[in-house]
Amino acid sequence: MTRDDFDLDSLAKYLHLLPSQVQRMAERGTVPGRRHGGEWRFSLAEIHHWLEDRIGAADEKDLQNVEGVLNRAASDLQPPVRIVEMMPAAAIALPLESRTRSSVIDDMCELAANSGYLWDPEKMAEAVRARENLHPTALENGIALLHPRRPLPQILAQPLIAFGRTGSGMPFGAEGGQLTDLFFLICSVDDASHLRTLARLSRLIGSAGFIEALRFSETPQDLLAEMSRLELLLPE
Repeated sequence: MTRDDFDLDSLAKYLHLLPSQVQRMAERGTVPGRRHGGEWRFSLAEIHHWLEDRIGAADEKDLQNVEGVLNRAASDLQPPVRIVEMMPAAAIALPLESRTRSSVIDDMCELAANSGYLWDPEKMAEAVRARENLHPTALENGIALLHPRRPLPQILAQPLIAFGRTGSGMPFGAEGGQLTDLFFLICSVDDASHLRTLARLSRLIGSAGFIEALRFSETPQDLLAEMSRLELLLPE
């Protein structure tokens, strides 16, 4: 364990729960933790991965609660996450010409590099490919949320999101075998901001009209305008 990891009290504060609630969750194996010298300790990285899994399985109400927890845990110096502000028009491809799983990953990383904020698309592609091999990020609705297992701040000038839409769907590892044609690449500079971005984007994906905007917008500017409108409608 490192000095940045949680004990029972600090994790309870981070999750806005009572220490007794966190202890019960740990004892039941609901939250990843281990005893060290008779005391519960929780790895920061494992807690972030646990939250990422919860985001992936959450409905709108749960997502709003998770986003609230993450926002309250953020420092006052961290601005609110706004998805549209993280998506330069230069990092949007309508269409994305990729035809295979491997080329999607490479092309999405090159697309992100078009923004000028990603300096090493090859390294990002390698990390994203490793994450996809570990556990695919494709959802049942035709969307994949590409990202590395851990943020790569050393090759990023700032956080960004790229988006590409292929002309037809392709197998990308969705649990139910659905084809994928809508691809986001989330490039974050730390675990906490990645989770906040993932929660916010997941809420947008579940909002009425969002997937239609992804599929039918003709230009990056049209897409960004519609996304901005929909994001403003999200309850805070």
